[in-house]
Amino acid sequence: MAHRPEISIPGVFREIASRVSQPTDVDALARRYRVKPVSLLAKLRRLLKDEILVFRNGRAKLALNPNLGHVIGIDLGASHLHFALADFRGEILDEYIAKIRPEDGPQPMIEQIRAGIHALAARHKEQGRLKALAIGVPSAVDAERGVVSFANNLPGWTDIHLGRALERSFRIPVFLENDANMAAIGEHWRGVAQGVDNFVFVAIGTGIGSGVFIDGKLYRGHSGWAGELFRMNIEWQRWQEDFGDTGNLESHASGMGIAVEGRKALGESEAAQPAGLAQERDAYFVFEAFHQGKPQARAALEKIFTILGVGIANVVAILDPDLIVFGGGIAKGAPEFMLGTVEKVVRAIQKDITPPMKLSALEDKAQTFGAIHAALTLACERIARQIH
Repeated sequence: MAHRPEISIPGVFREIASRVSQPTDVDALARRYRVKPVSLLAKLRRLLKDEILVFRNGRAKLALNPNLGHVIGIDLGASHLHFALADFRGEILDEYIAKIRPEDGPQPMIEQIRAGIHALAARHKEQGRLKALAIGVPSAVDAERGVVSFANNLPGWTDIHLGRALERSFRIPVFLENDANMAAIGEHWRGVAQGVDNFVFVAIGTGIGSGVFIDGKLYRGHSGWAGELFRMNIEWQRWQEDFGDTGNLESHASGMGIAVEGRKALGESEAAQPAGLAQERDAYFVFEAFHQGKPQARAALEKIFTILGVGIANVVAILDPDLIVFGGGIAKGAPEFMLGTVEKVVRAIQKDITPPMKLSALEDKAQTFGAIHAALTLACERIARQIH
């Protein structure tokens, strides 16, 4: 006789919560536990009475009550902060973007993050309490301790206890993750990588990084540095050179790299005079010249995208993924030209294993959606631990 799985109420809650915005079919859930739907619902009576779970489609489906409270997901970039407040369906209710001055160092930026969270939460205080925060940062992280290990595009951001600082301020759980990893989570949840177990999300903004999914789970590596493409060396003759904080690949295939190459090709007069570090790294002027049909801009971008293609070919050689997804601000600058150039290079190097390559469906919100998903996961785990 087949063993009937024991019904753990926290376990059932976790299973329902893991689907976030997708309701769970009651009959299918009952079959999995080999009980009648009425028996399963009897076990969940307290969660339904307390309105932690609610019915959808009559009584056919169960879902998290979207009004359990709010979470905030934050995307910390090298030039901006994107805050988004969401309900327990993961629907964004409010958001805003703030410019930052990376040259000012960590403490002013942490104060700016605190102020942004306070402002967003205060606007929705009457609708529910803030339950969790998650923030994506351009750095490898120690997720367990909430430490930003080394954000090479943010001066002074080495071993910064950002997670702990926010937990002390708001008295709620905080999850810290690398921004490309967070984007991969978002893309797997709501983007073009839904249902894809093995893929790489390549984030190209001021710098370059990636988030790697293997067998349906985010892969962080031994030290949390998996996917940090910025240090990938693509020029073996220069293996002894010190590329500083950027690393070999990022010195080319990034917003910083494009801005430098663009100034060489177009001259300083074509670029806006930088008022700060963020403006100095802005590659907008190169893409503007490209769309105006200037051949120097096209040649500069073709060079950069060819170098990017070599880097992606190396990733493909190691991981053989089902899909490569490109996101970040640079991916939007000349998307067709970028994809066409990268695919040409990868096919030339990896003839038999070139995977499909797509642009992010979430565009500049991939990290934000990933942070919302991570914050909801954190909030639901706290609820599950309180269930008896």
